[in-house]
Amino acid sequence: MCALVEKEHHLGSDLNRWDADQLALLRQEQLPINQLVQLDADVIVDANDVSLSVLDHDLEILHTSDDWAGIVRYLLDKRRIAERRRTTKETDIYVKVDLDGTGKSSIQTGIPFFDHMLEQISRHGFIDLEITCSGDLHIDEHHTIEDVAIALGECLNEALGDKKGIERYGFVLAMDEALATVALDLSGRPYLVFEADLKREKVGDFPTEMTKHFFYSLAMGLRATLNISSSGENDHHVIEAAFKGFARTLKQAVAGNPRDPNSIPSSKGTL
Repeated sequence: MCALVEKEHHLGSDLNRWDADQLALLRQEQLPINQLVQLDADVIVDANDVSLSVLDHDLEILHTSDDWAGIVRYLLDKRRIAERRRTTKETDIYVKVDLDGTGKSSIQTGIPFFDHMLEQISRHGFIDLEITCSGDLHIDEHHTIEDVAIALGECLNEALGDKKGIERYGFVLAMDEALATVALDLSGRPYLVFEADLKREKVGDFPTEMTKHFFYSLAMGLRATLNISSSGENDHHVIEAAFKGFARTLKQAVAGNPRDPNSIPSSKGTL
């Protein structure tokens, strides 16, 4: 384990924590190293046989990567974070997203099954997600689900910025007997195609008819083309597979393209 800090655009390390092989690896990666004590460091980097992790001083994982280049990008590049508050006569919503997170979430919408589905987007998309919503649930669930989707989509779109260097496209996901195929294009052209044979009126406290409307509102806010097909016998699994599939697709689409990190992935030069 070593401590790293950005200082005058260099990474510093408590070299006493490194053995000869580790130091040789750092030099091989051509990383500039300054000797600094751990107390001056902003974060800690921990390595195991599988991956490298950036930790805070409470040893909470902030980021993981397979190589040092990914760690350097995380420490030096601008984080893709956005937050948004949406207040109407029906709902009061706060959303915060970190596209470069670790899948941590804190979600309270007043609809437990909906919370569970939103947690799938965070966990399987490796997106840190904070959502609170106070809605008119005494009427029904429609406004809460719709407005959360709009706010989340707008927040994701804001966090993407100019979309420079992203993969843009993104998954087929199986969950028990259910199979979801999700295709996403962060094109700036909002559109939804949704196919799912949902048989029940509700799953828990979640109206199944709102599944399509959630993804429609999300696609509009995100300004993305979204195509979802989910099938199976259990409506819970069909819906959850769609949410998990979207999460994996989003993770793939927002990922950086190391071969072309400075270009917008469009022949038009804009998305």
